[in-house]
Amino acid sequence: MWRPENIPCDPGFTPQDRVILHADCNSYFASVESIDHPEYKLVPMAVCGDPSLRHGIILAKNELAKAYHIQTAETIYSAKKKCPDLLLVSAHHEKYAAVCERINAIYEGYTDLVERFSIDESFLDVTGSRHLFGPGSQIADELRRRIREEIGVTVSVGVSFNKTFAKMGSDYKKPDATTVISRDNYQEILWPLPIDQLLFVGKSCASMLRDRGFFTIGDLARADPRSLSFLGKTGASLQKAACGLDLSPVLPVGYEEQPKSISHNVTFDHDLAEESEIIAGLTLISDQVGTRLRSKKLYAAVVQIQIKDAALTVINRQKKLDDYISSTRIIRDTAAELLRENWPLGKPIRMLSVGVTGLSMDGVQQLSVFSDTNAAEKARRLDEAVDGIRSRYGRDAVRFGRPLDKKA
Repeated sequence: MWRPENIPCDPGFTPQDRVILHADCNSYFASVESIDHPEYKLVPMAVCGDPSLRHGIILAKNELAKAYHIQTAETIYSAKKKCPDLLLVSAHHEKYAAVCERINAIYEGYTDLVERFSIDESFLDVTGSRHLFGPGSQIADELRRRIREEIGVTVSVGVSFNKTFAKMGSDYKKPDATTVISRDNYQEILWPLPIDQLLFVGKSCASMLRDRGFFTIGDLARADPRSLSFLGKTGASLQKAACGLDLSPVLPVGYEEQPKSISHNVTFDHDLAEESEIIAGLTLISDQVGTRLRSKKLYAAVVQIQIKDAALTVINRQKKLDDYISSTRIIRDTAAELLRENWPLGKPIRMLSVGVTGLSMDGVQQLSVFSDTNAAEKARRLDEAVDGIRSRYGRDAVRFGRPLDKKA
């Protein structure tokens, strides 16, 4: 009879460890385009958006294009300056989605615990599969071989005892490689890396950490937890990740977990500069966020905005509220306040995003932003009335603001 102790152990893993894979398709859009056009592999090539739709940016590039330091999300104009002979190919998203299904079907032949992280990335928990298919590194190598031979796409796979290190393992060596991050080697491999290489450390957070003397992942891992208090709860979470203490599970398709944030964004068909247009945009986006928040019976403590201009400059701002809220009006008004405080009046806006985080299922009276209880009660009843009408007659039965496709 099979028993857990009979599972073959990877070197550097204990019998109690989970074995998590993170599989990341290399240059995915470019690789899929090359399946039908092998000649694309012979020249510098990039997949781009349609310039006529104002999305003239690089979405993916092959290895030859990477040699010219072409970056994802840079403009086509900039990329062509670096490589005048760059072959540009229009994106075919339906094709990428179809190939994604084929790849994940292969993953699901090894474990039913497959979490799709994006269209070209998936986590796999193969802890219970090793008695059938061998150690995690062996499973990773077999997956890479099968996807390369059966589909024509190469994959880099990280193998580790948690999701954070598995993801960092797949990033560590590309293309078409398996990297094992174990308890025996994670300090040697990951701790010397720059602090911004730790998963979920963005540019702003990395800058704050470097300003305080944290330059590597190891610096963060070895720090006195009190020295990270300037980051709040985020500091403790990042230190746990750096120390290999990520316990988050692999969540298969169909598993519904309470979201950590809810957001919605719109890229406009023309730049918004008039305040009336911008507020109309914020109203419609906030309405989407508020409706989703209430549909999940959740309340939020933080409102966030993201703003992008025509030059693709992006800012992110957020504000912590005094109470947990679910009101569309509060979300919109807070987003408008953040925009007015952080974006010059009249500067054109290409994209707006509004989000909420700090979510809880515990409702709290929404009084602090209203002058009295009656105002809070009226706002609650308005939201409930709008949600009720839409549930019966459709979302378009009640609309806020004016259409965004008309200029002021």
